[in-house]
Amino acid sequence: MSLALQSSSAAAPPGPRTLWRSALIALVFVVPAVVLRFSGADAPALVQLAVYGAAVVAASFVLAWAAEAAQVDVSGGLAIAVLALIAVLPEYAVDLYYAYTAGSNPEYVQYAAANMTGSNRLLLGLGWPLVVIVALYVATKATGRPVRALALEPGNRTELGFLLIAGLVAFVIPATGHIHLVLGLALIAWFGFYMYKLTRGGAEEPDLIGTAAAIGALPPRARRTVVVVLFVLAAGIILVSAKPFAESLVTSGSALGIDEFLLVQWLAPLASEAPEFIVAVLFASRGKGTAAIATLISSKINQWTLLVGSLPIAYLLGGGSASLVLDARQVEEVLLTATQTLMGIAILLTLRFHRWAAWALLALFAVQFPLTSTGGRLVLSGVYLVIALVVAFRYRRELLPTLRAPFRS
Repeated sequence: MSLALQSSSAAAPPGPRTLWRSALIALVFVVPAVVLRFSGADAPALVQLAVYGAAVVAASFVLAWAAEAAQVDVSGGLAIAVLALIAVLPEYAVDLYYAYTAGSNPEYVQYAAANMTGSNRLLLGLGWPLVVIVALYVATKATGRPVRALALEPGNRTELGFLLIAGLVAFVIPATGHIHLVLGLALIAWFGFYMYKLTRGGAEEPDLIGTAAAIGALPPRARRTVVVVLFVLAAGIILVSAKPFAESLVTSGSALGIDEFLLVQWLAPLASEAPEFIVAVLFASRGKGTAAIATLISSKINQWTLLVGSLPIAYLLGGGSASLVLDARQVEEVLLTATQTLMGIAILLTLRFHRWAAWALLALFAVQFPLTSTGGRLVLSGVYLVIALVVAFRYRRELLPTLRAPFRS
């Protein structure tokens, strides 16, 4: 989530009224899911999709508010990283359910792969460029002259190095056609090392907005109580809604005549990542685009290490083997995701996110939807890879410093 969005703020925080209003709105979307889940009613698949999907989105927002506000009382990079993991619970709950179920029902392997690749490509193909375009527009308007690139902080090279190494290792998946437990454990270990590195940096006072700011402005005891209650309630809603939401995605595809793979690939990640995108865009619109994009880069590391690494573990616990085997289409989807990741890393090697790069990522993300064939996916993967190699060659002097960055003090 947006747990790295930190700076000072002079504006007065919203009052308790903001908190109550947000809580009531969330309840409006959550209560129907709870009633439907425990009443035993047999609702149509599309109704379940709408009800449980709305509950997942609402719970995602509640987790985001609580995680943001918790930074007022939590210090240290590791603690903040733990809060970040809690904040992405909705996305993980759905994907790990698919992987766990695939252990006893091989048909669900495709849905685990679909959700994982969709969330990764949505974040980099839509989230990154959207934040940068908004940030550059705001900067241009503020300065009165064209601003063509968003500068990152020197410290962001460490995150970029972690993502580069994880992105290169991820090519093992399309090369072998499966996600082995050993690879999963290695990716989780790499994420653990990333969390350790976060503990080496100092914590700063968070800059909160909206409902999170209203929670953060409460007296200490009340604030901590509210944060804990929101975490527990949101986690409960997600656990209640994850399974029926995941199942309704599959059955709704058949009812609508839509490829279930595509519905699982895009709708579920969009629901779980909506709060993250909205908060990041809000910060970019307030002139804090560097912090916003840095947070989305961190989220990409989270997805490409912990999420991918957890899939074979969930599969094994669900009754499967030590290797999550992918079919041809799933391999193509992972290859497409891996090459997109390489392009994203390459364009940031100089720690500057140019306007052309944002529009290129956005355009290539949009192009993938009409390209539904094997040939289309392979061609698009080739385009991503060629752009990545050309840009990386141009910025080749930045490659070694980026690779070394995770191992430096």
